Amino acid sequence: MTKRISTWCITATLISSSAFARAATVSNPKASYIDVQQRHKQLTETKDPRTTQAIASLKFCTKLPPVQPPTGRMIIPPHYISGGHGPINPAEAPATRPYNDFEHRVTAGMNQWLVTSSKDETQCAQQQIDAWAQAGALLDYDPKESSQAWYQVEWTLSAIAISESVLVNEPSLDPAQVKRDIQWMNKVAHRTVDFDKAGKQTNNHHYWRGLAAVATGVISSDNNLFDWGIGVYKQAINELDQRGALPQEMARHERAIHYQSFALQPLVPLAQFAEQQHVPLYQYRSPTGRTIIDAANFLGQALADPQIIKAYTPDEQLVDDLGADFFSFAEFYSHHVDPANIPASILKGLSRPSFATRIGGSTTVIDGYVPTSSGKQP
Repeated sequence: MTKRISTWCITATLISSSAFARAATVSNPKASYIDVQQRHKQLTETKDPRTTQAIASLKFCTKLPPVQPPTGRMIIPPHYISGGHGPINPAEAPATRPYNDFEHRVTAGMNQWLVTSSKDETQCAQQQIDAWAQAGALLDYDPKESSQAWYQVEWTLSAIAISESVLVNEPSLDPAQVKRDIQWMNKVAHRTVDFDKAGKQTNNHHYWRGLAAVATGVISSDNNLFDWGIGVYKQAINELDQRGALPQEMARHERAIHYQSFALQPLVPLAQFAEQQHVPLYQYRSPTGRTIIDAANFLGQALADPQIIKAYTPDEQLVDDLGADFFSFAEFYSHHVDPANIPASILKGLSRPSFATRIGGSTTVIDGYVPTSSGKQP
């Protein structure tokens, strides 16, 4: 296995659901899902080939064209031609391209700042966010009219709120601009959460909105958003069955294994944010004794032997071409669990940089990843 920056093991007794009865609150609005200063120092000194390969892949915000905010009602065609699996709808990609490009440019600037301390890169990223904030983007939609638009908002908000949680640590940014942009993100978060509360969807989309709420809650010191997102994580762990599978993701036919991973992609960084606010979410145990470890272990077992999915669906699993961000959740996860207890199939996935094509660089650079929407699996 590639040498890790650090490894933390869960050695204390796992915390049961009753220990989380009190509302979770934000203690530090500048605490990202990583220790920004520590990671910056590590990146300036690293000799690790995997990390240097990741750094070399990064794009620059300043070299990418500005992305104008879309105007008018958000209407995005469904990702699949019919239902929640099967052939991909070719009409979706053109509609989502502006959002993908926006996320890509913002996160490129954030990553470059983390590696190089370039003020030009932070200014570029913040100005790109500000253009969309001043246009009031990501607000004019209704899930009943376009569910895909709702999904797009959760991914785009997650990407930029996480990026902002890193950018706010650059003191040269205009405080008024940062405040305006965070207020806009907060408004976007409350709108998507309000739609969630009014519905009954509790699958991976619920988890992505939980991540968006937690990230935005931190940077805006909004305890209501933060605590709601913590509750989403607990709800997800509470749904794990005796094998560690997420039943709603197992219902996705030939993409069941993929969706087990896709659900972990927001849950693990959500836990990271919580840990940075002194909420030990990795240690949360469901009433039936399940933890995030069970979910990761089941994914590893399914990758090693896809036939175990037959207990949930007769469909042959699509695992021949795993996306470059398939193992991105494990970048964080592997710091909290002894590598000896991580399935070999997941360790194999971490033997090379987990390139998140959605951020224009490798997830290893920021010691985790920024979720964005290209390559998404709604």
